[in-house]
Amino acid sequence: MNRRDLFRISTAMGLTVAFPGTGNAKPQTASGAGDKHAPAKLNPLHPPAEGSIPVAFLLSDGAVVIDFAGPWEVFENVSIPGSATQLAFKPYTVAETAAPITASGGMTIVPNYTFATAPPPKVIVIPAQSAPSEAVLAWIVNATRTADLTMSVCTGAFLLAKTGLLSGSAATTHHGAYTQFAMEFPDISLKRGARYVESGKLASSGGLSSGIDLALHVVERYFGRTVAINTANTLEYQGQGWLNPDSNLAYAKRRVSTDRHPLCAVCDMDVAKATAPTSVYRGRTYYFCMSAHKELFDASPARFLVG
Repeated sequence: MNRRDLFRISTAMGLTVAFPGTGNAKPQTASGAGDKHAPAKLNPLHPPAEGSIPVAFLLSDGAVVIDFAGPWEVFENVSIPGSATQLAFKPYTVAETAAPITASGGMTIVPNYTFATAPPPKVIVIPAQSAPSEAVLAWIVNATRTADLTMSVCTGAFLLAKTGLLSGSAATTHHGAYTQFAMEFPDISLKRGARYVESGKLASSGGLSSGIDLALHVVERYFGRTVAINTANTLEYQGQGWLNPDSNLAYAKRRVSTDRHPLCAVCDMDVAKATAPTSVYRGRTYYFCMSAHKELFDASPARFLVG
């Protein structure tokens, strides 16, 4: 999945700082006491007395593979001491219809369930994907009512925001979509440079691999730090972004476009100056990674020049 495809998806919707050594990390309690990267407060989630936690992965055409496959592997590999056979989480895919879905890179996925047949989820994962229908938005709203947590990954935040559930709350998304997200949803507090953001029963992560960190954080909220670390070790995942929601600070400040190294005025993506679409606004030339972003800019140039 390349960045150009990613932003085509975000446009259609209406639109690392690495800490090595997780495998050697010292297990802590769920409170994170003594860990300098631990969140100030861990809001625990409560697993059922018996049975697995159902996790619904909402998919449609264009779903970005790492956005859902990364968290899927996290939830699938959670092992609880003293429970050798029971799965802690039960992930499944759900879509508006049972028709095969074409994900990023051409992967074909047959959903496990439709909205009509899916079991009620306790965790909902919304990756970047195509523009949602009214039925998709309605399912998110209805399923969230009884879920413990609804989380978006990357530009999946656009889908979650379109439900209205995030209104008045904070959220994050892929760093290349910050400007567009802030413009489209002014009633949501956009957190630049956040690996993930929690807002009550809702959570959002930054781009792509950030979903793995949010999923590990969710595991910690249910089962504590030791189980989350053991899960990361099983996956041989060395990132520690899940221990520090502010670990995306490399993306907190917007990149500066120059005449020598121009960036897309909408998403900050590097562009080829000789071939990129351009617009002139107030005597200055602006470059774009694709025609769709030029069209967005041309409709309201001044809004893209703030922040």
